[in-house]
Amino acid sequence: MRLATIRTATGTRAVRLDETQAVETGDADVRALLERADWAAHAKAAAGPAHPVDGLDYAPLVPAPEKILCVGQNYRDHIAEMGNEPPAYPTIFAKFAPALVGARDDIVLPAVSDAVDYEAELAVVIGRPVRHASPEQALAAVAGYTVLNDVSVRDWQFRTSEFLQGKTFEHTTPLGPCLVTPDELPAAAGRSAPRSTGRPGSVRTRASSCSASPISSPTSRRSSPSTRATSSPPGRPGEWATPASPRATSPTARPW
Repeated sequence: MRLATIRTATGTRAVRLDETQAVETGDADVRALLERADWAAHAKAAAGPAHPVDGLDYAPLVPAPEKILCVGQNYRDHIAEMGNEPPAYPTIFAKFAPALVGARDDIVLPAVSDAVDYEAELAVVIGRPVRHASPEQALAAVAGYTVLNDVSVRDWQFRTSEFLQGKTFEHTTPLGPCLVTPDELPAAAGRSAPRSTGRPGSVRTRASSCSASPISSPTSRRSSPSTRATSSPPGRPGEWATPASPRATSPTARPW
């Protein structure tokens, strides 16, 4: 099953994406849908207003996640290119909800930097609260997977050893367009590459990943309760979704 949050004339709506139409579930967005204990059955049975799939206006898949946990320095080949050693523990940083935009929205280039970069990432959407979980329990809490375009402001990112200030500029992180439930994930999926105009993006595979997803990493399973959050380790299954091209608009009045 595939789910999305779309914009309509009367506000955002959670929808189930069928082959030719998007059917409203009766919830304001995917996070509100996931608040239901029976969210999967509810979405599967939904028979609300329908919209043609062509021309949908996608909002961020989860417009206001409780937390967005990201894993950096997670590819052995990229670490080797940089002349570094793999970290002993996952490098975890955060993004904030105001950084998110829809998968096909323009991003806003920060007025304070010309060092903007982007990477295609797998995003894991947690469907229910979990903490102190085994790998099996953590995976059972996964609602599904999506794509996050990790737009980074590199000069701000490397001002200190903490990545945060270069990772969460407002309106710079496309998320979506849809959530794909685990049963639809191809067994052989694992190639990650952004689509763009102007230059090719990096290509990564999950086979070169240093650590598992944060949901199965001991650090994040124990240090922070996952409550319908979105976390974004590198590497996405390229067979079922592609990130938005890094289109950009002029800076708004607020550079941050």
